[in-house]
Amino acid sequence: MPFFLRYSRAKASVPKSRPSTADLPLSNRRTSILRHLRSLVGERHPQSAPHALNQAAEYLAGRFAEYGWTTSGQPFRALGKSYFNILGIKSPPGRPAKDAQPPLLIGAHYDTVMASPGADDNASALAVLLEAADRLRHLVVARPVWLAAFCLEEQGLLGSRAFISGLKQTGQLLDGAIVLECVGYASRDAGSQRTPPGVPIAVPTVGNFLGIVGNEASRELVAAIERNARRVAPTTPTLALAVPARGESLPDVRRSDHAAFWDEGYRAVMLTDTADFRNPHYHQPSDTVDTLDLDFLEGVSEIVVGCIEDLAGLTRR
Repeated sequence: MPFFLRYSRAKASVPKSRPSTADLPLSNRRTSILRHLRSLVGERHPQSAPHALNQAAEYLAGRFAEYGWTTSGQPFRALGKSYFNILGIKSPPGRPAKDAQPPLLIGAHYDTVMASPGADDNASALAVLLEAADRLRHLVVARPVWLAAFCLEEQGLLGSRAFISGLKQTGQLLDGAIVLECVGYASRDAGSQRTPPGVPIAVPTVGNFLGIVGNEASRELVAAIERNARRVAPTTPTLALAVPARGESLPDVRRSDHAAFWDEGYRAVMLTDTADFRNPHYHQPSDTVDTLDLDFLEGVSEIVVGCIEDLAGLTRR
């Protein structure tokens, strides 16, 4: 079986194409983000809500295909069943695959814990991923860009580990991975932010910033994200941290799919609102759309799109 299996089930659900949000005013971009959130929010768990988990995979594959990305699913076995990671690919035109530069990957997970609708964790990240797919659909890349939606992150990073195992088997290199993990909750209240144990930098007590977490091997990618955040979203504060090795001394910085990339020697950075160190609804039934800060989420979307444009050398057709 090839590493990437065509995810043909999505074709039947692809609606008539809409105008790209790259050309829409910000108010309409917010409408697009809300549409994605409302389509995805709801318990998406392999045991307690498998149908909803599959529906989320279909929705993600359908939108990637609608926005013109080469869309596929990577099947993997876990927990006694088959699951899918969903992949959207944009490649440089007219260049043989063997001559392409290593791709830039942007990823987020689409499963939830039991009994939580998962608006911040992790529908917020999926909405940003889909906005990037939409806004970049008419741009030409100098290096391949992969948008990946991983399954079973909450079960021990099973989807991303299976994905990376496939990369290793084929000798596939990556330019780097940017993993989105809980990016929709912010607070302007004093004392709303806590500091994870052992973090060696000063962390603000107001939870209105985006965390940029890499390891030493990913320091250049961290700096590039910081630079682009200042360029495209100067009103969205950021806080960057580069941890030693694979972050083993700080377990709280390993709590998403980026850690699977670190463990196999790939450059990777996590973008995060810091989850339960800020958000009281984390992994709770109250993790709903109405708790999200859409201004903050739009700022994250601008940062991710700006990073892709910079790091993948995009130009408009």
